[in-house]
Amino acid sequence: MTDYTVHPTAIIDEGAQIGAGSRVWHFAHICGGAKIGKNCSFGQNVFVGNKVTIGDDCKIQNNVSVYDNVHLENGVFCGPSMVFTNVYNPRSLIERKSEYRDTLVKTGATLGANCTIIGRFAFIGAGAVVNKDVPDYALMVGVPARQIGWMSEYGEQLEQLPLTGSGKAVCPHSGETYILSDGILS
Repeated sequence: MTDYTVHPTAIIDEGAQIGAGSRVWHFAHICGGAKIGKNCSFGQNVFVGNKVTIGDDCKIQNNVSVYDNVHLENGVFCGPSMVFTNVYNPRSLIERKSEYRDTLVKTGATLGANCTIIGRFAFIGAGAVVNKDVPDYALMVGVPARQIGWMSEYGEQLEQLPLTGSGKAVCPHSGETYILSDGILS
């Protein structure tokens, strides 16, 4: 008896820790060492490795693999078919399992593809390839990803803020005020 939902085609390896209210859908595979919070959703064909931690209220959409050494804080959204990588310089003939790099995705981030380290409430556009750290609240697009703006915690673009320097903006939906000081938004 569990306090989370598992589709009959999903595989949950013994030892996996899954929080109450979470849902694991068609053909997903959760490895035994995974630690998953409450109220998470794992779409069709999702894979979660052994050395993975996932916070509460995360949504992992279809066809996403969360490999070893990836750590998601609370409220992270991983869009369909986005990609994590944990090896910097992969080669088929050279085993690099001892060289896995940690990937920390911070609270509230929304992800596209190939994310490395993401700031709190960052927003990575679909198809973007991130190859460097991303600041909190940054809006990133392109290949390689570049910052084109700022996003509120609600997911609205803060269009009146410059990319660098200082400024002040109000989320058009929530009314929360954001302050940019020396390129850091809070």
